[in-house]
Amino acid sequence: MSEHQHARPTTLGATPIPEGGWNFAVWAPKHDRVELHLPGNREKCLPMPRDAMGYHTVVVDDLQPGARYLYRLGDSYERPDPASRRQPGGVHGPSELVDLRNFEWTDRDWKGLLLEDSVFYELHVGTFTKEGTFHALLASLDELAALGATTIEIMPIAQFPGSRNWGYDGVYPFAVQNSYGTPRDLQTLVNAAHSRGLAVALDVVYNHLGPEGNYLSEYGPYFTDRYKTPWGAALNFDGPDSDEVRHFFIENALYWLDNFHIDALRLDAIHGIFDASAIPFLAELSKEVDAFAARAGRTISLVAESDLNDSRALRSRCGGGFGMPSQWSDDFHHSVHTLLTGEHSGYYEDFGEVRHLAGTVKQGWYYAGQYSRHRRRRHGNRPLPFKASNYVVFTQNHDQVGNRALGDRLSSLVNFESLKLAAGANLLSPFVPLLFMGEEYGETAPFLYFTSHGDPNLAEAVRRGRAEEFQAFGWKDKIPDPQSEATFANCRLNRNLAQEEPHRTLLRFNQMLLRFRSDYRLGHTSAPSVMEFAESKVLLVSQTTSASELAMLFNFGDSPADLNSGILQGRWEKKIDSSSLEWLGPGTDLPSRIGVSSPSILKLRPRSFAVYAHSGSSSE
Repeated sequence: MSEHQHARPTTLGATPIPEGGWNFAVWAPKHDRVELHLPGNREKCLPMPRDAMGYHTVVVDDLQPGARYLYRLGDSYERPDPASRRQPGGVHGPSELVDLRNFEWTDRDWKGLLLEDSVFYELHVGTFTKEGTFHALLASLDELAALGATTIEIMPIAQFPGSRNWGYDGVYPFAVQNSYGTPRDLQTLVNAAHSRGLAVALDVVYNHLGPEGNYLSEYGPYFTDRYKTPWGAALNFDGPDSDEVRHFFIENALYWLDNFHIDALRLDAIHGIFDASAIPFLAELSKEVDAFAARAGRTISLVAESDLNDSRALRSRCGGGFGMPSQWSDDFHHSVHTLLTGEHSGYYEDFGEVRHLAGTVKQGWYYAGQYSRHRRRRHGNRPLPFKASNYVVFTQNHDQVGNRALGDRLSSLVNFESLKLAAGANLLSPFVPLLFMGEEYGETAPFLYFTSHGDPNLAEAVRRGRAEEFQAFGWKDKIPDPQSEATFANCRLNRNLAQEEPHRTLLRFNQMLLRFRSDYRLGHTSAPSVMEFAESKVLLVSQTTSASELAMLFNFGDSPADLNSGILQGRWEKKIDSSSLEWLGPGTDLPSRIGVSSPSILKLRPRSFAVYAHSGSSSE
């Protein structure tokens, strides 16, 4: 720790102080002079003395929540607060004072959830309901709890331009998106979720900021030109003055955990966080989050998104890693997707055989140093010793759906039997499963890329860039205009589909799988045993749980698979069969029990799976 760090303000932004009044603190080392501008009937500008580290601070007594303010930098221009808690007029308007202290939390007994017991449900606030607000989400909490999801994962809510965005163009990391509601609305949502036994995870973006309304560089060296990201300037986590950049984002993480009782943070694309320092930013972040969790007496998790297959993300800080409890496994998605769809373009060219899924189920990801055709080099390194909760897996998510030209979901690409097969592979895996909103009932609305930039030149650049991106993939049809309100509207869920067939049965099927997962505590299993039958595209996954030994047979092939019943030694009882008439399947040929007198051949329907539980020795 540097010698002058003790002089840092306790909190950034505008915060109420116990003895009354408001403390304003901003890091602006580029300026010797910063003033606090308070517009309105009693307009005034107050000087903000600067310390040696470049922090400008002032305390003001006679202000109320809801008051607006700006910072005047030097003698010329004014900008919103980089640590603004609310931007009621959007990314270019004044910041607003927010007092988060007086919310009446009722979750005193809530201690969070272990990753081993978690099922994530990823949603986008703007398209999950017709209203697109935190308040409207409240009505769906009981449904999500009844589904069997344990953790609502909310896509980024940091203030972005306009009212329509995935959230990855956020430019005020502390400000709750104004079109979604107020900070109080978010507190209400989290409190209500906890009352139903649901945890809340928040997606945060620490690899870049969006292009519009991004004024951080006018305050200080938040960005660096030493590295490049695909989305904008790279943040300065390892260059001169990077200590204060790190502090800004670590304080942001703690802000969500403390003021909003968030249970987990999903860290967007950590492969876009470039940092060559001896103590990486991500390790420092995980250390501070762990310390906060210990003080708060809560279980708090960090889940990293990374496409590097690098065990450093999961390795302990003492072992030279970042100390992340879990990370997304793209290899799981790619393995299942290619088996179900037959697609082999782009990064899918590295997958398509059952061995890819088998290897991923055994260890968390497949590529652990092998040659990747897509990357034209070796990819990944050896995973850590097996720990199921180290990996969050999915067959759909916002990226894998939304980055398709037409935003088409799996329900538009494969048949009903394949949707059930995908659900089984995901929800019965030993890993932490994630569902993408609407997946549980086979939502048909696309999830397209949408924006609402106010800068017409930027809007046109986004529109043109999106079209050029898919031309490179040989896409000939017109790409939906990201700026069009209709593009956004087409992405809203039609949750009434869940009352119609076959959607109603698919929802029941997913509920059944999640009950089974919970009853058998599948997240607590050790490394599974996996047997692959390459020619028939069948996998046999054996898992030992505290309740029983399970055998799961998955047929990804388009033809029936005949398996020797000898692969299952002893007596077994069938627990799940996706091809049964109960689940609108074609009917099953599998016996309800397997033992000495069972058929010698097990006939597994195309695109189906079955689960057997061991019920004793082979003697009848």
